[in-house]
Amino acid sequence: MSIPQQGGGPIEHRDQLAAYIASGEKPKDAWRIGVEHEKFGYDDARKMPLPYEGPVSITAMLEGLRDRFNWTPVLEAGKLIGLERDGANVSLEPGGQLELSGAPLETIHQTCDEVNGHLAEVEAVAADIGAGFIGLGAAPIWGQDDMPMMPKGRYRLMTDYMGRVGTLGTQMMYRTCTVQVNLDFASEADMVRKMRVALALQPVATALFANSPFLDGKPNGMKSWRAHIWQNLDAARTGMLPFVFEEGFGYEAWVDYVLDVPMYFVYRDGKYIDALGQSFRDFLKGQLPALPGEVPTLSDWADHMTTVFPEARVKKYIEMRGADGGPWRRLCALPALWVGLTYDQGALDAAWDLVKGWDAETREALRRSAGRDGLQAQAGGVRMHDLAREVLAIAEGGLKARARSGNDGLVPDETHFLSALKESVDSGKVPADELLEKYRGAWNGDLTRIYDEYSY
Repeated sequence: MSIPQQGGGPIEHRDQLAAYIASGEKPKDAWRIGVEHEKFGYDDARKMPLPYEGPVSITAMLEGLRDRFNWTPVLEAGKLIGLERDGANVSLEPGGQLELSGAPLETIHQTCDEVNGHLAEVEAVAADIGAGFIGLGAAPIWGQDDMPMMPKGRYRLMTDYMGRVGTLGTQMMYRTCTVQVNLDFASEADMVRKMRVALALQPVATALFANSPFLDGKPNGMKSWRAHIWQNLDAARTGMLPFVFEEGFGYEAWVDYVLDVPMYFVYRDGKYIDALGQSFRDFLKGQLPALPGEVPTLSDWADHMTTVFPEARVKKYIEMRGADGGPWRRLCALPALWVGLTYDQGALDAAWDLVKGWDAETREALRRSAGRDGLQAQAGGVRMHDLAREVLAIAEGGLKARARSGNDGLVPDETHFLSALKESVDSGKVPADELLEKYRGAWNGDLTRIYDEYSY
C-alpha cells in the first residue's frame, strides 16, 4: 500500500494534474523496473496471522529487519509501520501482509536478486521469533475475524468505506496478496500503447499467476479468489477501463477519470483526515467539506491517485496489478512477462496487434473467466491457453531483443525468468491447479499442509 506523499506546493491550475503524470516520462535508456510483492506472516506454532504487537508479531519482524539489516524505520503516530533502505521500502497491508516495494532497477536479474535478498532477510528474522511467511493470492484458512488491523489511519478509513461499497472490499484488504511490477513510459503515446496492452492482457497474468483457490479452509470455486474479489469491489475505482481504448485517450482523460473517483482522505501533519466520498473536483475549488477553504497540493493529488485500483494504473509510471502473490519463481516471472511485452517496441507492437480487435465485452469476459478458470478460460472466441502461449512467445522475443545479461555476462538475457510460466503453459496447470490436486490427493483434504509445503 502506498506511503503518503508530502510537499509539492498548492495546485493553482488544472494543467498541473496532467503535468504531474507527464513528469514521469523517461527516455528508453532510463527505464527501470520496480517489483512489489506481498506475503502472509503467521505464528509458526499456532499457524495464525501475526498480530501487530507481541513476541511473535509484525512489530518484532520490523524491528528485527531494522536492527539486523540496517533498514530505516517509518513511523505513524509513534508506531513502527514500515522500513526504508536504498530506494526500497517494506510496508504493511491492512491485515499485516508484509510488502516489499523494490527500488527502481535496470534489469530483471537485479530485481530477482533484490527479491531473493529480501526473502532471505525475512526468513532469518522469522526463524528467530518463531514466524513463517507464505506466498498465496488469498489466505486459505483464516477467517475475516482472525485478521488483525495494522495501526494506519488510511486503513481505518478504508475499512469503513469498503463496508459500504461492493461486497468483498474488506476481504481484499485483509486476506489477499499480490505481486506487481511498475514500468516506465517515454511519452504520452507510449503510455497509451502500454496501458492498452496492459489492460487487455492483464487476464493472462491473472490466469498464469492464479494462486488463491481456497477460502475459509475449503475450495472456493475459483482459481483466483483474489481476482474474483476485485471483480466485486467498488466499481467507481476498479475494472478494465473501456475509456482507455477510446480515441483521444491520454493524460487528460486519465485525470478526468481519477477526478471522478470519490476521495478517501487528505493527509496532513501525520494524520489522515476523513474525506470519504468527497470530490477532488470540489477540493480544487477550495470547497472540500473536510478542509473548507483549502486547495490541494500536488502531494494530495499523488495520494488520491493511489486510491484508484483498476487492473493497470497510471501514476508517474504504469502498475501491472492483475497477478496473485506466490512463490519466489513467480515473483521473478511477473516482471519478466511485462518487461518482455512492453520494453521492446517490436514486442509491444506485436502484443497490441494481438488484442486490438477485441471489444470491451471480450476484455471483461476474459478477465472474469481468468479468475474462475485459469488457463482453461474462454471468452469471445479466445482460448486463454492459446493466448498465453502466444503472449509468452512475444515476451520471450522482447527479452531476447533487450539482451540484458546477468551473472557477469554468463547469462545472455532475461528469458530464463519466464521458465515457471512456460511450464504452466506446457502442462496447462497454474499454481491453483497444483494446490487443488494436492488438497484432493496427497493432503486428503488437510489444508494445514499448505504451510509446511508452500512457505518461503
